[in-house]
Amino acid sequence: MPAPGYDENHADHEAGRERWQAAYAEAEAAGRVRDADFTTLSGVEVDPVYGPRPGEVVEGFERIGWPGEYPFTRGLHPTGYRGKNWTIRQFAGFGNAEQTNERYKMILARGGGGLSVAFDMPTLMGKDSDDPRSLGEVGHCGVAIDSAADMDVLFGDIPLERVTTSMTISGPAVPVFVMYLVAAERQGADISKLNGTLQTDIFKEYIAQKEWLFAPEPHLRLIGDLMAYCQDNIPAYKPLSVSGYHIREAGATAAQELAFTLADGFGYVELGLSRGLDIEKFAPGLSFFFDSHLDFFEEIAKFRAARRIWARWMRDVYGAKTAKAQQLRFHTQTAGVSLTAQQPDNNIVRTAVEALAAVLGGTNSLHTNALDEVLALPSEKAAQIALRTQQVIMEETGVSNVADPLGGSWYVEALTDKIEAEAEKIFDRIKDMARAAVPSGEHEIGEMTSGILRGIEDGWFTGETADSAFVYQVALEKGDKKVVGVNVHTESLSENLEILRVSHEVEREQNRVLAERRGRRDQGAVDRALAHMVEVARTDGNLIEPMLAAARVEATLGEICGVLKDEWGGYTEPARF
Repeated sequence: MPAPGYDENHADHEAGRERWQAAYAEAEAAGRVRDADFTTLSGVEVDPVYGPRPGEVVEGFERIGWPGEYPFTRGLHPTGYRGKNWTIRQFAGFGNAEQTNERYKMILARGGGGLSVAFDMPTLMGKDSDDPRSLGEVGHCGVAIDSAADMDVLFGDIPLERVTTSMTISGPAVPVFVMYLVAAERQGADISKLNGTLQTDIFKEYIAQKEWLFAPEPHLRLIGDLMAYCQDNIPAYKPLSVSGYHIREAGATAAQELAFTLADGFGYVELGLSRGLDIEKFAPGLSFFFDSHLDFFEEIAKFRAARRIWARWMRDVYGAKTAKAQQLRFHTQTAGVSLTAQQPDNNIVRTAVEALAAVLGGTNSLHTNALDEVLALPSEKAAQIALRTQQVIMEETGVSNVADPLGGSWYVEALTDKIEAEAEKIFDRIKDMARAAVPSGEHEIGEMTSGILRGIEDGWFTGETADSAFVYQVALEKGDKKVVGVNVHTESLSENLEILRVSHEVEREQNRVLAERRGRRDQGAVDRALAHMVEVARTDGNLIEPMLAAARVEATLGEICGVLKDEWGGYTEPARF
């Protein structure tokens, strides 16, 4: 008997091979297979995928399957990376928009396939650069964005209609997004053709990163507005990137990262359904963002389990019927928390191992950390090494020749099953919290959403993560877990590392330019646009168009977020001891 939630017809691996062969042949005939050398370094030709031998009995094969079909354990496409390699999407941003624009052009010129924007802390918190609370932080952990004019500079000479752009920001994600739309309009782009990803994941902020503006409910209202707007106007753009990365960086285990992240994703599915959106249309606009850590096989298993769980829940719980709506697409970043200040050159090796795990796990796009990111934003040289790390994996190792090359490994399949089982236990715990929060079962948005909100309110997620972080730290200090250069093999040739330093002149210049913009703009138009936005916020109307109108007249990020905070109030995390 097949495992619950999996199809009996997928247990017949010989029939599955025939389906895969037909799908691969169709892709090949349509020109969706790259014209490349698919042989080993020794010239041995390899097949596009491998599976059980004819007549071989493989127990539980319905959970493994073939690339391109439910439950997508082995990947979303029958061609694997033979069809299209993962996108090299290096995360970058520092100083002002002009400096970051230069870095973006360097990344694109040297083979980057898309852009990924890092914002500074004031921007991440919805504050302007001249806000007193921004002092000393402007441009230091990412690029400073105060208004749509900064977006014009950030993407100057970069055609947004043709370059996919990811933006890692959640609390003020929607106002930053509309500034991006205004910049695209000013370029003359067809807005309907924009493609990229906005993080927007507010659940993980309460769970791990702590960059929110309001209580959860207003944030969810804004996210619902964004989902509806993108479905109707920018169909290729992904308005949500559900992030496990920050959860893992906070100390969660692989299974916790996976379960908390997918649970958040289920919450956003429920949000879309509660807004009357068509799951077949909005679900493909949900993407995910995972960490790739140093336990090589565990990470590969985590990525495979993620696709499998998501497909099953989307089909069996939420009723998605099409493969596109059941598929989990994800970006990966190598583990920043694994980098060490001691012997920083070792970080190149760590990043390469983590990147390879992401590729073998079937990531759709990838960022590789630079060796100096534990100390500062990447220098240009370190950024190039990080980029070349991906390119060496892509061009020289042959790992993209075969789809899911570790599929069928006893170890990898056992780890995949184990992580899936651990994740399901966590989902059950979240459902328990939902029942405690809403005993009637009449959830305003959905069961998982109620459980997540209760878990945030009770500090359950942060408590579970803190416990896991403590267990690892104890093992590290006892020497049970080893980190080269930190608690083992500590002898080293000392060498000064040149790191990128952001001048305080950046903040002074950013504030000078911001003051000039305020002086030149039509203040009356700004005031009217902000007032109209507040009026709509008091109704159930969609806030995207009013916010776009405010961005077009150069209302600043701090002003847009400020009037909404005045209307909705802020949020203080409950104290937990």
